Amino acid sequence: MAIYYSEEHEWVLVEGDTATIGITQHAADQLGEIVFVEQKEEGDEFEKGDEIGVIESVKAASEIYAPVDGEVVAVNGELEETPGKLNESPEGDAWIYKIKLSDAAQLEELMDLDGYKALIG
Repeated sequence: MAIYYSEEHEWVLVEGDTATIGITQHAADQLGEIVFVEQKEEGDEFEKGDEIGVIESVKAASEIYAPVDGEVVAVNGELEETPGKLNESPEGDAWIYKIKLSDAAQLEELMDLDGYKALIG
């Protein structure tokens, strides 16, 4: 199991060929009170850099971008009913997607925790 981070403030927890994707605590703090999450559906395929959802807060709307290529195998449906979970536990229970990785080599382009901490200062 390994965790990676993107410059778009997403975390990627990899177990085998499956990755769980969510937003970082830093992103949740920057967004403020989250009121809506728009998500892709199971079976949707995407490429790195594609917009794969939108998070709306009382302050702003922010797109979610795919940190790697993949196919959605599970969507966290709880976020539709209770989007505020992203404020409470963004790096825990409030994951957004589970995906099947198309190209695990892309993970090498992401950061580890130290790299991400350096990014956000």
